[in-house]
Amino acid sequence: MSEPDWLRLNRANWDERVPAHLAPESDYDLAALRAGHGRLHAIEDAELGPIDGLRLLHLQCHFGRDTLALAQRGAQVIGLDFSGPAIAEARALATELGIDAHFVQANVYDARAVLEGTFDRIYVTWGTTIWLPDICAWAQTVASLLAPGGMFYFADIHPAALVFDDEHAQGGMPGWFAPYFHQGALELNNTSDYANPTTVLANSRTHEFIHPIAETVQALIDSGLRIEMLHEHDALVWKAFACLVEAPGGLFRWPDRPWLPLAYSLKAIRP
Repeated sequence: MSEPDWLRLNRANWDERVPAHLAPESDYDLAALRAGHGRLHAIEDAELGPIDGLRLLHLQCHFGRDTLALAQRGAQVIGLDFSGPAIAEARALATELGIDAHFVQANVYDARAVLEGTFDRIYVTWGTTIWLPDICAWAQTVASLLAPGGMFYFADIHPAALVFDDEHAQGGMPGWFAPYFHQGALELNNTSDYANPTTVLANSRTHEFIHPIAETVQALIDSGLRIEMLHEHDALVWKAFACLVEAPGGLFRWPDRPWLPLAYSLKAIRP
């Protein structure tokens, strides 16, 4: 059976991003990780809580920078991603740094089939669900992998921010891009990379998806999880729009007033 376009195109795009994100000019700074104290972004660092000794699964882990930082905090970590080059680099980085972490290549929807047991914590952050067409299947996968009493932590760009982009900017502010309640794939062709300004992507076609907050939260509830926390943030961990200004903690905010939320985060428990 042939792969769906969203999976084939998105994986090719992310395969190509791996060397770009490991290049010296990339915004992915590995200095702290190599020094033995890898950092998370300020939002998740403040919310995740202690993980020492816990079995933790990092879904959609890319090349494993955050996965390895979580392992340095004492968690027993597995990272999963659909990109073969990303997983290869994650394994190489773990070996280089002597960090006990394991990495598995698989589409996130297949995670239950390729992983054994359940986890005390599941961690998913930043630029993840926009690449997935079926948020209900994603939530069911998360729930199936979480141990009773275990916690799912999620943080990502706010879907309200996905309504805008700089291509349609007016008066120094981003302009309309797509409706909040857009149904189906947004078929995009973007040769630039968010983390490396020197990169011109050859695999530039992607399929992306807007999932309103209510859709995501309801999917988690329907999967049997109990929402314990839901936060909206006036800051984001990358400069999604040219007008955003850098704030303390490496976050980016609106230049004058907090017009709309830029990120959100949640915790959900499996009863």
